[in-house]
Amino acid sequence: MKIVYTVGTFDMVHVGHLDLLEYCATLGDKFIVGVASDEVVGSYKRNVPIIPLEQRMQMLKALKCVDDVVSYDTLEYVSNCKKLDVDVFVIGEDWGDKPHNIAVEKYLKSKGAKIVQVSYNPLTSSTKIKQNVIAQSHKGKYAVHNVA
Repeated sequence: MKIVYTVGTFDMVHVGHLDLLEYCATLGDKFIVGVASDEVVGSYKRNVPIIPLEQRMQMLKALKCVDDVVSYDTLEYVSNCKKLDVDVFVIGEDWGDKPHNIAVEKYLKSKGAKIVQVSYNPLTSSTKIKQNVIAQSHKGKYAVHNVA
């Protein structure tokens, strides 16, 4: 059985997430999603997720393309890859060369696993959605004044 694994925050799940998840499901027999805890996200992003971890996991579990969902509480991927016996690890275009990324790449290559890098959907992102919500919530509430 070929195990496919990807990781992310998955805050405010949108069509870009759905495209990624559906694609991942085509790469093997079982597809597992790793969801970053609020603490993990806070360690590398300015803001923690709007949707709590358990709710993000519940939404992902409800998708027919996802077979299982696990969380991770530290910014490292090797332990879940070992525990889940991952054959294919799907990463995003912003992967980079941070130590935790290099460590999992080294581990996966040593066991002959495949790393697949995907592009993000340029039409949407959780950040864009949040920015739109903020912009709409402020519409008409603040008058613009020109200062002479």
